[in-house]
Amino acid sequence: MNITLRAGERIYINGAVLRVDRKATLELMNDATFLLETHVMQAEEATTPLRQIYFVVQVMLMDPATARTTAQLAASLIAKALQAFETPLVRQGLESVSELIGRARYFEAMKALRAMYPHEQTEMFPDGEARASHAA
Repeated sequence: MNITLRAGERIYINGAVLRVDRKATLELMNDATFLLETHVMQAEEATTPLRQIYFVVQVMLMDPATARTTAQLAASLIAKALQAFETPLVRQGLESVSELIGRARYFEAMKALRAMYPHEQTEMFPDGEARASHAA
């Protein structure tokens, strides 16, 4: 798999952070867990239940050594979100995310969570009032 990075861009591979000083193409020759900087959420951006779950799953992906412990926090957040949300798409999505986490498919879980953000916004802010402050 080839990954092209721009100057100054970071990539997280198997818990290590790499930054390139100029445009570079990396070729991953074997299976590796990686996360591009564009998919990294900062802690202050974890402002909604789904974003908080995303942040925790991101930590699991970036620091595999703590994944088992962090999975307990993710499970707790998912359980609370399942109690809070009524939207079937969000509830089914959370169940799917839980399953993906159980199979250590963290990137796929993060992708599923990002796809649910609009549904979360609709349920949390039916009048659209807080969309700007919680935009992805």
